[in-house]
Amino acid sequence: MTKSPSPIPPAWYPPSSIEHGLHQARLRGDVSAYYDLVAQADLYLAQPRAYADANPDSSQFAPRWNPRTRTMCIDVYTAGMLPLPVPDPVFKAHSLAWFAEVWDFGDPPYLIVNPGSPCEGVLHAGPEGRAHWLASDARRQRPVGMPQPGVHTLMVGGALHGEVAFGLATGAHIFVNNAEFWNSMAYHGAGYTREKEMLEEWWGVTTRTKWLEYVDQLLRADMVSELWEYALGLRHTTGPLTPDEWHEAADRALQVRHVGASAAYLHRTIDSIVTYETRFRADGFLAGDAIVRTVKAWDYGRASAMARWGVSTRLGTLAEAEVAVHRAGRLVHSTYTSWADFSAAYALGRCLHFDEGEFGKWYDSILATHRLLTTDPTSPWLNLPWV
Repeated sequence: MTKSPSPIPPAWYPPSSIEHGLHQARLRGDVSAYYDLVAQADLYLAQPRAYADANPDSSQFAPRWNPRTRTMCIDVYTAGMLPLPVPDPVFKAHSLAWFAEVWDFGDPPYLIVNPGSPCEGVLHAGPEGRAHWLASDARRQRPVGMPQPGVHTLMVGGALHGEVAFGLATGAHIFVNNAEFWNSMAYHGAGYTREKEMLEEWWGVTTRTKWLEYVDQLLRADMVSELWEYALGLRHTTGPLTPDEWHEAADRALQVRHVGASAAYLHRTIDSIVTYETRFRADGFLAGDAIVRTVKAWDYGRASAMARWGVSTRLGTLAEAEVAVHRAGRLVHSTYTSWADFSAAYALGRCLHFDEGEFGKWYDSILATHRLLTTDPTSPWLNLPWV
């Protein structure tokens, strides 16, 4: 009787560069390299949501039996290996050094990285093992997490093509600047507690009602300054104007229409736009005599991000976020003519809001992000067609 051949196991594709590096180190048997890569990565630890809400500054261990070590272990996941967000549990991100420092005598003997996967790592948690963790952390050349800024793509589990991917790419300024996956719809971000803190700090959002309100406002471009839009609209409807002609058009408009702002403020806004567009041409945001027609991009890009922040903080569902991201992509596509057109408009809105003519860190960061998104071969803007 002929014996049937053993089935060939399906190929495994690392979800991101993080897991690819871990897998390669494991295949080589390079324990030191594996530890160094773990020390560079955010390690996500599952937490009961009620505990995370009540204890934002601490985390608890929930040991699990591991059949490989035949002991109780603590499981952690790298960013590409996280499961879909669900209401409970949530995940908090910590560094390997943090685990080394908080590990207690009575804790399990092993820390398991990405349990059950081809890039799994079994890290000894005894005194010698934790010393190894700290040594790897000391060799770290950059902050924990993915390189910042950077175009980081989730190759498995992230949208790579189609309208949802296009909508996710409209938020790429933010996620590339923050060194996060640009295409992660099932978004965990910096971990549940940190995501909640940042959403409250930057937006004052702590409730589902407020999150829904902001998503809606951003998709309607209601958070962009009416004055910016009014000034840009004067130029767009009148036709090509020199700065002096633009100021004259503003004076004529002010005589017949109340725009809710002083003449001086409107003229300062025009001067700011002219100054930024001049610098944009020098730095590659704008080509030739191109101009910015509307800064609604500033809201649409943030709408794509806000949708995902609702998932990471559990204020919204994955389905709700996907609808919002899809809408953001359609609005960008119908308003702008290319990724470059969209990027210049987004940058202008961001600079008018934060930079205020200083050409400081806010300008430098958006310029660096724009250059990455327009030159990096893995950028969604170079791989998603504008049709």
